[in-house]
Amino acid sequence: MVTHESGGHHHPPSGFIRKYIFSLDHKVIGIQYYFLALFSVFVGMALSMLMRIHLVWPNAKIPFTPGGQMTPEQYLALVTMHGSIMVFMVLTTAPQSGFGNYMLPIQIGAEDMAFPVLNMLSFWTTFVSLVVLVSAFFVTGGAPISGWTAYPTLSALGEIAGPGQGAGQNLWIIGVAIFCIGSLLGALNFITTTVDLRARGMTLGRMPLTVWAWLVTAILGLLAFGVLLAACLLLLLDRVAGTSFFIPGGLVVTDTPIVSHTGGSPLLWQHLFWFFGHPEVYIAILPGMGVASHVLSTFSRKPVFGYKAMVGALGAIGFLGFCVWGHHMFISGMSPYSAFAFSLLTMTIGVPSAIKTFNWLGTLWGGRIQFTTAMMFGLGFVSLFVTGGLSGLFLAQPSIDLYLHDTYFVVAHFHLIMGVAAIFGIFAATYFWFPKMFGRMLNETIGKVHFWFTFVGVYSIFMPMHFLGLAGHPRRYADTTGVNFLAPLHPVHYFITIAAMITITAQLIFLFNFFYSMKAGQKAAENPWNATTLEWSIPSPPPFDNFAGHIPVVYRGPYEFSVPGATEDYIPQYLAPERVGKAH
Repeated sequence: MVTHESGGHHHPPSGFIRKYIFSLDHKVIGIQYYFLALFSVFVGMALSMLMRIHLVWPNAKIPFTPGGQMTPEQYLALVTMHGSIMVFMVLTTAPQSGFGNYMLPIQIGAEDMAFPVLNMLSFWTTFVSLVVLVSAFFVTGGAPISGWTAYPTLSALGEIAGPGQGAGQNLWIIGVAIFCIGSLLGALNFITTTVDLRARGMTLGRMPLTVWAWLVTAILGLLAFGVLLAACLLLLLDRVAGTSFFIPGGLVVTDTPIVSHTGGSPLLWQHLFWFFGHPEVYIAILPGMGVASHVLSTFSRKPVFGYKAMVGALGAIGFLGFCVWGHHMFISGMSPYSAFAFSLLTMTIGVPSAIKTFNWLGTLWGGRIQFTTAMMFGLGFVSLFVTGGLSGLFLAQPSIDLYLHDTYFVVAHFHLIMGVAAIFGIFAATYFWFPKMFGRMLNETIGKVHFWFTFVGVYSIFMPMHFLGLAGHPRRYADTTGVNFLAPLHPVHYFITIAAMITITAQLIFLFNFFYSMKAGQKAAENPWNATTLEWSIPSPPPFDNFAGHIPVVYRGPYEFSVPGATEDYIPQYLAPERVGKAH
């Protein structure tokens, strides 16, 4: 067993390299993950903007394309790389590895993560995976065109399948496999730290909901990324070693029979990928749920409504997330009986999701709400989670999904529920914990301008996509000008593209606020939000060993706000009972 005496303890760094590059400090590693995700999200947004420009102006001259005009294959390469970078390097990395690494040890009263060296290795493994993934743009043939789901047989055959399906696809597989290894290392560290390094008095029932969310997410990662790693290795063997795990016999590609493979099943890849892929949705969204619960309670000055139910809902979502992968495969020809089972389980997962939503509303009800920027992004998270979740009810029905699956309706659904909702959770966490991380405050006025542009912008982008889907607009089409029935929908694409331009530009407001405030922002008080959890009991930014050798004792739950009979409207977890002021 790792203990406070044996685990997470190491000496202060003595040089620049050990302090800032190959650091063992969980706080530095958390910031490294955050900046990796920040870089990645702007790369991902740039790729999406190129796609939107091409959809509206298909003859426009696009930089970095041969001849200046984008081909359908290059469009599909952008689709592949945009999805891969955003899912793996942003939505998986920032909420869990970034904020989780920084805040989890402090919130449970630990000096560091249980395995600091493993923690450092997990970051650099992730960094290498990003480099390998992005390098696919620069090899012969370019990036792969098989989508972020890399469906065989397109992804398994090699160069004969099209541009980017040679070295580019190999690099994609290797990059994702390396990412899986880094995620597995991180998941082991998160679980061990949470189980073994909690401060005295920090029982499971006194952990902040953020810690519960990071713990459940780590368990999901441990179980899911191992499956994706194995699938990537099998796919790579099909491509370079002549195996036939995913390639069936009898294939003919461009009049050329594929005689070296037989007996494989493309559906096996789908089963393996989506057994990872659906828990991945919750790996992206669960940390946001924890942050939303934390922020809504703090700024409504009320305890979380139904703390135990919220913890149970997190666990139920995590468990059921492994039982619903087949709803991604309704159009694959599966048995109607299997489809019914997956449909029923998918509807069932709406129950714990609804519990969380109603408990968030219960937390807000009757509260003295403070509309800080962090609170507004927390409320935005709830709004997007509900809106994106409602469209999932349609897709959970096999008969409806048959029509909607390959349309923009699905694009709208997963961007709302998995993409921008998770990013709103990241923004809420950034505005809430920036004072703790950097000792300065983000500008609230600029932050609120950023919120409104972003909130209105993402709804303007993704709500119209639902209507495109209902009209039967296929996704993955690089050019719709030659399709007569799609011509009336072109103005909708134009509106979406303008909204995307404005929304992406608005993120420069955040970027300015972030880096300006790091150097010149107002200095933060020790506990600027009058919060209750342990991270606010130490200086900002925290010292190297967090608590300077004095591990706190926890006396109560994490959300003791507006306690009857107390003089203050909050009672920190670390405040001894005899020091709590009583109202007379």
